[in-house]
Amino acid sequence: MNCYFLEVTAFIRLFLQEPGTDALVRLAQSLEDNRKLIAASTPLEIYAAIRRRERSGSLSAENASLALEILRSEAARIVQEPLNPAVLETARQLLDRSTLRWPEALQLAAAMVAREMFHGSEIFFVSASSTLLEAAKGEGFQTIDPVHEEHLLVI
Repeated sequence: MNCYFLEVTAFIRLFLQEPGTDALVRLAQSLEDNRKLIAASTPLEIYAAIRRRERSGSLSAENASLALEILRSEAARIVQEPLNPAVLETARQLLDRSTLRWPEALQLAAAMVAREMFHGSEIFFVSASSTLLEAAKGEGFQTIDPVHEEHLLVI
């Protein structure tokens, strides 16, 4: 069974229209909720991004409210990797051996710990960040960039 770890730069495309949104929506709709994974911090990161866009005027209050409502609903249904000591230690190790920033290391660490929990499943790391995609490949993940690899998101 394939599972898809939706890193924050990918997951946000389910709530805000950006390049790759259509591909992510198709992917999300084609998967059972227990095959979609995110870090437990991801909904908060997206919440903050939506509020920032609302405050800057690039997103209306109405659209921000709608995006936040969809975020709450979607985040409640899918598998969230908690920010437990294993994730934090893995993130620290990533910071020691890479040039990742701490939020990026936390995302990749959550995927790495989730991979250990889902033995027998292939975990695809989905991200729109070229830096994170390269780091994830280095950690043995198959990766998908929803912006440049839309055709790969057809299940």
